[in-house]
Amino acid sequence: MVHFLHPGHTPRNIVPPEAQKDALGCCVVQEEASPYTLVNICLNVLIANLEKLCSERPDGTLCLPEHWSFPQEVADRFLRVMTWQGKLTDRTASIFRGNQMKLKLVNIQKAKISTAAFIKAFCHHKLIELNATAVHADLPVPDIISGLCSNSWIQQNLRCLLLDSTSIPQNSRLLFFSQLTGLRILSVFNVCFHTEDLANVSQLPRLESLDISNTLVTDISALLTCKDRLKSLTMHYLKCLSMTKPQILAVIRGLTCLLHLDISVHRQLKSDLAFHLLQQKDILPNVVSLDISGGSCITDEAVELFIQQRPAMQFVGLLATDAGTSDFFTAKQGLRVAGGASMSQISEALSRYRNRSCFMKEALCRLFTETFSMEVTMPAILKLVAVGMRNHPLDLPVQFTASACALNLTRQGLAKGMPVRLLSEVTCLLFKALKNFPHYQQLQKNCLLSLTNSRILVDVPFDRFDAAKFVMRWLCKHENPKMQTMAVSVTSILALQLSPEQMAQLEELFMAVKELLAIVKQKTTKNLDDVTLLFTLKALWNLTDGSPAACKHFIENQGLEIFIQVLENNIAEIRELSSKLVTEDALKHINSLLCSREMEVSYFAAGIIAHLTSDRQLWISRDFQRRALLQDLHAAIQNWPSSSCKMTALVTYRSLKTFFPLLGNFSQPEVQLWALWAVCHVCSKNPSKYCKMLVEEEGLQLLCDIQEHSEATPQAQQIAASILNDFRMHFMNYQRPTLCQMPF
Repeated sequence: MVHFLHPGHTPRNIVPPEAQKDALGCCVVQEEASPYTLVNICLNVLIANLEKLCSERPDGTLCLPEHWSFPQEVADRFLRVMTWQGKLTDRTASIFRGNQMKLKLVNIQKAKISTAAFIKAFCHHKLIELNATAVHADLPVPDIISGLCSNSWIQQNLRCLLLDSTSIPQNSRLLFFSQLTGLRILSVFNVCFHTEDLANVSQLPRLESLDISNTLVTDISALLTCKDRLKSLTMHYLKCLSMTKPQILAVIRGLTCLLHLDISVHRQLKSDLAFHLLQQKDILPNVVSLDISGGSCITDEAVELFIQQRPAMQFVGLLATDAGTSDFFTAKQGLRVAGGASMSQISEALSRYRNRSCFMKEALCRLFTETFSMEVTMPAILKLVAVGMRNHPLDLPVQFTASACALNLTRQGLAKGMPVRLLSEVTCLLFKALKNFPHYQQLQKNCLLSLTNSRILVDVPFDRFDAAKFVMRWLCKHENPKMQTMAVSVTSILALQLSPEQMAQLEELFMAVKELLAIVKQKTTKNLDDVTLLFTLKALWNLTDGSPAACKHFIENQGLEIFIQVLENNIAEIRELSSKLVTEDALKHINSLLCSREMEVSYFAAGIIAHLTSDRQLWISRDFQRRALLQDLHAAIQNWPSSSCKMTALVTYRSLKTFFPLLGNFSQPEVQLWALWAVCHVCSKNPSKYCKMLVEEEGLQLLCDIQEHSEATPQAQQIAASILNDFRMHFMNYQRPTLCQMPF
């Protein structure tokens, strides 16, 4: 196979941001580039092998070995990782029964477990926090509360309960939180939570933080019941509120202990509550955090005056408003602003609103504009983009805008400074978005564009089989020439990274080969020698390397006829198809290419002849022609420079095994000589890859045999000795332990 070197190819060394200019970016690079902790590695292995390690109860649930016991911190993390990986089910949750695990901080976010499994697994523990955000409908809110209240210790000591986006059956009405007397933090965002429920919650004796965003509450007057203890109130997008603005402001004015207030709204609601709040002088005297993002009629002057009257303020949310551009927000020390007027405001918005799709979309739109001509690597921002994509997988505006931002942040030069693990996560999220929105073409374009990034395509782990399927489908869409060139280019690189087995499984392979041959035919007919033709030839070369399926498609689509004028493929290595090449026209053209002034063309033609002539069965009735070809092959090789010469095309191979029959062919020294030249060439150009490959594929002994064999020509022995010498030098330089195992 062949890989054309890009003249401007830059080293793939990571270039971290400067700590003084981007401390957060440096932190992200260090975190993402560091190995996973030993605890997490162990937990991942344990979770992956849970079925093997555990026994099974009569009811089909899993049970830990009797002698196992987990410390509380490890047990909490174990559960969190299981939940994160989507492995928490009724069957696996049962390992938390009994006393082998001692849980305090329980996270079952988005888990699919039943009420019975929840009660048996978690409600006997001494819980102080429970995050049940978006759990499956099999575990509704009333059942969660009932289960928690079955444990008197939990009633008195549970401090934090997060029930965001959790379901409530239609026949349920009042939610009885009053028994959870220890509760300090409660969040019921996006829950069927009514005014009566708020009245019940407001009586909790220790309640300090409450989130009733996007609920069905119509009247917040009950909050005055806890005015002496409520410190944080979030009521984002409280769309059902039926109170007048003076009534709402009167309640807020009575909450004198509030440190944080969030009355942000969706922009389309066009609420001016925040505008009226800013005019009040005798309200929120102790507030340090105010979120009014999305509010109407908000100006810099009004916000600035409000903050000046409350100098202790540390945060203000101004995204999707007309405020935030004043120098005041930059100059005031210790004030964080979530907005869209600068990169720092956008960064704060992406961080603060990671769970709110409306504001995430708004922040990403601002980010796209800011990064359109970005020349600075910003790993911390890219990580926030990844968080937004992960948190809102089914929100098309978020996914599309995030994909565009990711492109801006990882353009060829900028990707160098991004950690591989972070790039891998973003790439995988892009492919997840493709699966969720398979018909949205612009999202597909963004994904294809991201794959043209050499660092991502070569260095970053992602599912290359899925990527190949996507790119090959795109290739056959007959898009505009620019997109077609990119699809061909990416196909050529991905083909290098798939095994022959994977290649054979690609349903899109036939259409891809057919389309690539059509491009070659079109370019050849019009005599267009452009970059698209170059990439297409490269793609066909790489697709057919060692792949009988691709070679079969090549032959069936008249590939041989098309390539008579541009023969640069390696079908000759597929023995069952070799007979298709032994035609007068093909052999005549291949032989003429041996004398090409272009070293690469001569080398490729010589390779085809070497493979074809090594199979005597093809030449039973034309041995004279075979001997003539071998003479021409030998003459061509004698005219080549040394095997360490440079070529525009760097030849690369998935395996060196195709050379082994040629290396052992002492009866045809011309064939053996070409194989030796080829192996020497790739080993001198990329010793770390091919010297290792020689060891793993047991090819060193063949070279030693050539060195010592009486029938080997002096030239063959000399090249074999050169390869072995390069091999010794490489392993000495790198102090590889394999050296002591070598057969010399």
